[in-house]
Amino acid sequence: MSILVTGGDGYLGWPTALRIGTNTDSRVVLVDNFGRRDWVESVGSTSAVPIASIDERLDAAEETLGVDTLSFVEGDLTDRAFVDELLSIHEPETVVHTAAQPSAPYSQINGERANFTQHNNLQSTRNLLWGLSEHGLEDTHFIETTTTGVYGAPEFPIPEGGATMENAGERDEVPFPAMAGSWYHLTKSHDAANMRLAHKQFGIPISDVRTAITYGTETEETAADSRLSTRFDFDYHFGVVTHRFCAQAIAGYPMTVYGRGEQRKPFISLEDAVEGLARLALADPDTRPSDHVVYNQVTRSISIVEIAETIANVAAEFDLDVDVKHFENPREEDETHKLEIENDRYAALIDGQSTTFEDGVRQILETVLEYEDTVTAHEDRFLPGVLTSDEPDETVLEFEDSGPDEDVHPAANSEEK
Repeated sequence: MSILVTGGDGYLGWPTALRIGTNTDSRVVLVDNFGRRDWVESVGSTSAVPIASIDERLDAAEETLGVDTLSFVEGDLTDRAFVDELLSIHEPETVVHTAAQPSAPYSQINGERANFTQHNNLQSTRNLLWGLSEHGLEDTHFIETTTTGVYGAPEFPIPEGGATMENAGERDEVPFPAMAGSWYHLTKSHDAANMRLAHKQFGIPISDVRTAITYGTETEETAADSRLSTRFDFDYHFGVVTHRFCAQAIAGYPMTVYGRGEQRKPFISLEDAVEGLARLALADPDTRPSDHVVYNQVTRSISIVEIAETIANVAAEFDLDVDVKHFENPREEDETHKLEIENDRYAALIDGQSTTFEDGVRQILETVLEYEDTVTAHEDRFLPGVLTSDEPDETVLEFEDSGPDEDVHPAANSEEK
């Protein structure tokens, strides 16, 4: 038996592979093409936390955690021949698919990046699903991290999966309509539809894990050795709002809240996200669901203003003087949206939330303060830039000169990766 973890070098994929590896004797095969490292570099930023090479990571996993079942394959999942070879050699019983271009702002830069994001994400998933069918691996459990962003921001409570539709007096359960707000989020809407179709046509057991905005710097495994650290992005394009706000606090920027800032967003700690994926991956093949199941991978919703105020309060423990400022909202959005989202199935999977948001912020500040110089050296990356190249792997961005005294910081309320 083997377990395949795609995106195994990434923020979520790497700690998930470690969690799986420490709880199984099965071979855990990590797959990546190091795209995330390249994309972040292309927008002039870097991970605040230094990231070891994959060889150093694997050595540390064996030396520190005693895990000798991890292996790594470098390759591009958009290459059908590579995927065919990967599946035929390893014949995985489980696939944990975390590989993607994960940034909504990056996908919005221009048409080139929108096309790249949609091709990269959709082609990878299709290749894996069709590959499983064509290699006779229809019993393989396919687990993908999609996103809660597929739901948009409806006024009614968001179900954990489908929706009930009524027309002409008749009712039926239907897939939740795609209400994505970016070219990236729409890739996950399409993935969700393709996975549903793959289950219907091929019988592949599917776990569609709709991941909320994930925050945190470490898990139990990554904390054991600095070589096991996962990445921490804080720039406009790849840093989620909690990470950017924490980095701004460290750099002395005010945290800018647009309007009332009472609109709520879904969140989950890195620890709770990793635990859920690992439990699904390690489920007994004889008892795991054979159906198509949707999980809302979220533990709570938090308003933008609550995020900023919580970070400011926790930052005071570290002698950081942080301002929270309100400015006129340049976006057309409901500044008081309460976001209700059901998560009973996922909460049961992980036995409830293990990490509070306050503790998560405390962990971030403890970790990232050690790398304050890296954050301040890239503080201009908090802001969106002006594109000067049309090639995704040769991007050069120029930023306006904007320091801590500027009134408006456009990145402050960006919803997700």
